[in-house]
Amino acid sequence: MKTKKITLSALFIAVGVIAGNIIYIPIGASKCFPVQHTINVLTAVALGPGYGAAVAFGISLLRNLLGTGTLLAFPGSMVGAFLAGILYKKTNKPAFAVAGEILGTGILGGLLAYPIAKLILGNDVTAFFYVSPFLISTTGGSMISYAIIKILDFTKVMDIKKQL
Repeated sequence: MKTKKITLSALFIAVGVIAGNIIYIPIGASKCFPVQHTINVLTAVALGPGYGAAVAFGISLLRNLLGTGTLLAFPGSMVGAFLAGILYKKTNKPAFAVAGEILGTGILGGLLAYPIAKLILGNDVTAFFYVSPFLISTTGGSMISYAIIKILDFTKVMDIKKQL
């Protein structure tokens, strides 16, 4: 069972890194990445909070090493994925995973991006500067993931929980 989870995590990381080269929205010093949020919610539902945060970290790290991401990818994606996983684990409802991703990335991640932008990147921005773009990006990506989960559930193509 652990091998399946690690394999699925690697697949999510690969898709996230490849899509990061293709689909992103530049806003200020950040690159909004709706596919990251889609993957965060899917990972939270399929694998749980720990794997969700690990996948988000893996994607952020590889994107930064490849020059397609920024340091701001770390706080938003990891907090969002973890919170999505926690809320899904407690409720077993995908809508709560979506809410966790939006709250975790959009609000908390946006606020956590401030010290990174100010102290490490040297950007002189306000504390709430990244909340709005992070909210826009995470809302879109989270809604895409919700639709994917509902389609997979409705069509019975794949029961993620029974597979793992």
